[in-house]
Parts: sequence; structure tokens; C-alpha cells
Amino acid sequence: MIQITETAAKKIANLKSEEGREDVAFLRVEVKKGGCSGLSYKMDFDTQERAGDKFFESFGQRIAVDPQSFMYLIGMTLDYSGGLNGRGFVFNNPNASKNCGCGSSFNV
Repeated sequence: MIQITETAAKKIANLKSEEGREDVAFLRVEVKKGGCSGLSYKMDFDTQERAGDKFFESFGQRIAVDPQSFMYLIGMTLDYSGGLNGRGFVFNNPNASKNCGCGSSFNV
């Protein structure tokens, strides 16, 4: 299961609105090879479901995760941190054994 905090859900909704993307059905979260720690997170708005996608919904926002990425994301919480020292979207991933300083890549 993947959780979305209320703060992250509000930010996703705001980004859809700012980008004029009311057609967007969900946020796709993927894990790709790369980044300083070996694996990196990728997020994009999407309207097309893919075979095997797993969907999670909280506070009116949906996230899609492909089966391969899901292995790395089980139990993750997507949050958003704003303000002067904010980092943007924060991936609280219990599967990550090592994270880079910016929080956008990890290793298991």
C-alpha cells in the first residue's frame, strides 16, 4: 500500500490546476535506475492506465504505480514539505536503505 498525505494531495491538486491539467486522471510514480544512490523516483501526470498498474487514492488524489516500481515502494508515504526549508515532494520509503541528500534517489 502507498499512502498520500493530505498536504501532498493538496499540492497535487494545485499542480493540476496551475498546469491547466484538469484532464489528468492520476499521478504516476515510478522507480528508475539512476541518481546518486542507484535508483530514483519519477513522477508525471497521466491519463492512461497500463496493464498491471496498482492504484492508491487518498484525499481525492490517485496515484498509479507499475508492478516493478511497486516492489520498491511498498509501504511508502508520499508527503509534501513547503516553506523556506521545504524540499517539495518527500518520499518516506521504508524500503530505502540509503538516500541521497536531496531525497530524489535511494538504494535498497
